[in-house]
Amino acid sequence: MIAIVNGTVYTASQGVLEPGTILIDDEGLITAVGPDLDLADGTEVIDASGLNVFPGFVDAHTHLGIWEEGVGRAFLDGNEATDPITPHVRALDALNPRDRGLADARSVGVTTACVTPGSANAICGQAVIIKTAGEVVDRMVVRQPAGLKMALGENPKSVYKPRDKMPSTRMGTAALIRETLVKTQNYLDKQAKAAGDPDKDPPDEDLKLEAVALALRGEVQARIHAHRADDILTALRLGEEFGLQVVVEHCTEGHKVAGELAEAGVPALVGPTLGSRSKVELRELSFATPGELARAGVTVALISDHPFVPIQYLPLCGGLAIREGLDEETALRALTLTPAEILGIADRVGSLEPGKDADLAIYGGHPFYDVQARCELAMVQGQVVHENWG
Repeated sequence: MIAIVNGTVYTASQGVLEPGTILIDDEGLITAVGPDLDLADGTEVIDASGLNVFPGFVDAHTHLGIWEEGVGRAFLDGNEATDPITPHVRALDALNPRDRGLADARSVGVTTACVTPGSANAICGQAVIIKTAGEVVDRMVVRQPAGLKMALGENPKSVYKPRDKMPSTRMGTAALIRETLVKTQNYLDKQAKAAGDPDKDPPDEDLKLEAVALALRGEVQARIHAHRADDILTALRLGEEFGLQVVVEHCTEGHKVAGELAEAGVPALVGPTLGSRSKVELRELSFATPGELARAGVTVALISDHPFVPIQYLPLCGGLAIREGLDEETALRALTLTPAEILGIADRVGSLEPGKDADLAIYGGHPFYDVQARCELAMVQGQVVHENWG
């Protein structure tokens, strides 16, 4: 057993314990969290006196390991920008666990991340959720596939318009997505008819349509890249038409349509916000957006979109969102339990509770309020993956 004692424990689900104790078993699971727990003989003790203990942070939208740092753009694996419809490509198959970004994630206590293909295409491919520690990616996987990435707005247009190829407009992007979803519906209908009639041959297996079918059947989310308010509404429209479980990614102008997002029950992954207004879709970029969305009743998580905001600044984004109106409790959950719930993995991560993975970060200071606060220790499933005692 391992016991972390005497720290201020931010559970993200059951309030703050001052001080608190966390017990971890030899399988890397939390067995107890409380203000005063008895320790068995032989328990390894980590004294967190004067320190803050957080759940491992969860980043619900990154390109870790596929948009590698220090390799040059010609060698990036984040976008299969050769066809606007590539639902069958998988981030898992390009993810390099030795990418420096994963070490940066661990250095600030980001212990779980969703890695998505880039947004060059109308339908971009399949996401994967990983723990940020490990040398073999298959052993790091929490969920695969973890969503079907789609993209609206400027990115697909900017890739295909210079090639005089559809989509060159927002209309074209939505039309291609809709066309593919209808093709998949027809494909599934043919499969069902063949299953019920031995005289009918099933359609040839189509990897593209099989990937889209996962979203149509509700087995994975439709993770839709949308910055502008009109694109966000298109995402909601597509979700309603086809019964998709939509998650809006980026949601830069989400504050303009907060009521519509809340009414639809669609969560928002907000970011990257710690950057410049580098394209037309980012004119409304503001750290006030998460607070405005939360007050309207929208479920909000903060994302880095690493490497577009380096993942080591994700905790800082929580503090900046608080400065612009997001309350502290919601901000903490927006980096921990809420993204875990959106990703469907809250049974394992996102809060410090018995039965969950022992993923945590111990800080000297509070990263939301002190830019000099440092992650002194990070654990993934009870194993120390970063240590930098000051």
